Amino acid sequence: MVLIMNDKIKAAEVELLDQEGENLGHIATKKALQIAKEQQSDLVCLNMMCSPPLCQLVIRGKAKQVAQQKNTAPKKEKEIRLTPTIEQHDYDTKLKQCEKLLQSGHPVALVIKLSGKQGPQAKVLLEQLISDLKPYGKASTGIQLSGKQAAVTILPS
Repeated sequence: MVLIMNDKIKAAEVELLDQEGENLGHIATKKALQIAKEQQSDLVCLNMMCSPPLCQLVIRGKAKQVAQQKNTAPKKEKEIRLTPTIEQHDYDTKLKQCEKLLQSGHPVALVIKLSGKQGPQAKVLLEQLISDLKPYGKASTGIQLSGKQAAVTILPS
C-alpha cells in the first residue's frame, strides 16, 4: 500500500479534513501543506480518485495507522454447499476449504440441500462439521432446518 503524503501530492487543490475528520473545504495544496506544518502534522491523501483529491491532516507518524483503518472492510460470507450423502473424501475436501476461509477471516455458511426426509441426516452432518471446525471458528446460529435446506453460519475465531 503506497501512501501519498505531503509534497508528493501533485494536485493544485485538495478537499481537506482536519485531524478529527471535520471538512475544511477546498483549499490550495500549498495552503494545506502550510496548515499541516503549523499543526506539526502530515497531509495524507485518502482518495486520489475524486476531484479534488480528499486529504486529511494526520499527527506525524500516524499516517499508516489511519490508512489501515480506512481499508479494513468486513469480509464477505462464503457459502459452502453440501449433500447429506457426502463421501469421506469429499467431506475432507470441504472441511479443508472451510478451514482456509475461516483462517483468512471469512464467515462460512454451510448449506445442505435436502430432498425427501434427509433432515436428521443433514443435522448430524452439520453437527460433525461444527465440531471439526471448532479450532477455527464458532457457530453464530443454531442449525436451521427449513423445507429444502439445512444451514448454519460459522464465524472465524
